Amino acid sequence: MEKIPMTAAGYAVLEEELKHRQQVERPRIIQQITEARSHGDLSENAEYHAAKEQQSLNEGAIAELEDKLARADVIDVSKLSGDTIKFGATVTLIDEDTDEKKVWQIVGEPEANAKAGRISITSPLARALIGKAKGASVEVNAPGGAKAYEIKKIEWR
Repeated sequence: MEKIPMTAAGYAVLEEELKHRQQVERPRIIQQITEARSHGDLSENAEYHAAKEQQSLNEGAIAELEDKLARADVIDVSKLSGDTIKFGATVTLIDEDTDEKKVWQIVGEPEANAKAGRISITSPLARALIGKAKGASVEVNAPGGAKAYEIKKIEWR
């Protein structure tokens, strides 16, 4: 069973989603199934079949969340330090073509969210950054073409 690296914040988000699915969604769906059953013939009852489908999807999501939480290797980023980039680092980059500043935190796959500034440790950018130090230049072969960045700052927060 392969461990999944994850920050404490990412672990808490998954735990919260699991709790919501078990304590809110599951009872709500069971109530929908009970109501739909009371409408009679189940073979032609679209509400019943839709509720059963929702139940199946919810139970699948619960199983997946439980698996991720069981395999989580929680890493406390606040206890990390160093001059080279590794898991948990928050990195400030300057695009060498546009001088655009970008800030990314390198996190585990389940908690990656580009809109929130968190990239997966397995992403092309993160793989290019790992092991590099402040001031280094990094070239990344991204889906949109090659990009070059200069590492301006490495933080642990």
